Amino acid sequence: MTTLLGVDLVGRSVLVAGGGPVAATKAAALVADGALVHVVTPIVCEAMLDLTRDPHVEWSQREVSVSDADRVWLVVAATGDRAVDRALCARATARRVFSVCAGAAQEGTARNPATTEHAGLRVGVVSTGRPDPARAVSVRNALAAHLETADLDLRTRRRPAQARGRVVLVGGGPGADDLVTVRGRRALAQADVVVTDRLGPTGLLRTLPADVEIIDVGKTAGHHPVPQHEINRLLVEHAQRGRNVVRLKGGDPFVYGRGGEEVLACREAGVDVEVVPGVSSALSAPGAAGIPLTHRGTSAAANIVSGHEPLDAHTLASVASEEATLVVLMGVGMLADHVAALRARGAADDLPVAVVEEATTDRQRVTRAGLATIVDIARERGVRAPAVVVVGRVADPGLLVPRTGVGA
Repeated sequence: MTTLLGVDLVGRSVLVAGGGPVAATKAAALVADGALVHVVTPIVCEAMLDLTRDPHVEWSQREVSVSDADRVWLVVAATGDRAVDRALCARATARRVFSVCAGAAQEGTARNPATTEHAGLRVGVVSTGRPDPARAVSVRNALAAHLETADLDLRTRRRPAQARGRVVLVGGGPGADDLVTVRGRRALAQADVVVTDRLGPTGLLRTLPADVEIIDVGKTAGHHPVPQHEINRLLVEHAQRGRNVVRLKGGDPFVYGRGGEEVLACREAGVDVEVVPGVSSALSAPGAAGIPLTHRGTSAAANIVSGHEPLDAHTLASVASEEATLVVLMGVGMLADHVAALRARGAADDLPVAVVEEATTDRQRVTRAGLATIVDIARERGVRAPAVVVVGRVADPGLLVPRTGVGA
């Protein structure tokens, strides 16, 4: 029977016998765990040579001796010579030192589990009977995928009395629940409080434990029930109470998300803050509609602007001359103004326009027309926010259609 046991090797001496790739891999893991590694081998591979430059690694360039197993906390026998490895492990056992035999696990008294780390947890898989490393790795990989994608409660249960809280700004992506990043999902699984907008992957909120506090500060056009300074105050106050706070935003926090203001508010209050980038709708909405923002021979640049302001002279010139694609976020309200400004600057009436509503969700809808007619057609179809407007030849639905048949 094999017993799983977490061993603290920080600052403790460990012997690694061998200089090949297997020994290097095991030595690197030990160094990462804070051990003081003594490598004994006459020749080392390139990976081990790089590792010997670490101040926590000592290399004795000679053949290993069984006496090297004395006065250490753990022995890793990976010389590739089974007789030598067996002798080292036997010596370690006689000295009541645990040992790992890389070539034949049954010769040692310990085994290296196949491990994965997630949210401050390390999960290991080890065979309980006959060693089966490949099987352990396969199961470890499945567990790693589950930890990264499943709806788990990863909140810290034991905290020091004066534990400091923190704020994590999570870019939730354009709307679909499965377009949030793995890191963003992990932050949600560790949250005590979630301050959320109406956009982004709000469906994930239903997967959180019932006692996670959810504060809705969502805004709509012309209606901001919770002003930005109040959102900043909520983030800071909850963190100062020792709580893990996630600020869940649609898209990316730093792309028209006012994430910079929230970071400043936290730092000015002395609150730890982290930003988890998200998939911006500026890039994902066109992609979900099959529109490349750049395409060789069609467009080599893209201008991303806020739809709440008039288009500046540089943007008007580059889009009207068809040197760049225009992407307008939050642009439904001023669509008519932007179209009029582009036409006045000389943009072609047939310049393709696409309006992508609720991109990546099952409610996604794309409205297409030329510059001269897009306003009327959008009005007839009842286009509304949230939507992303794309202007340029890349929005032509025939752009990605093969000209000479399928596969040409």
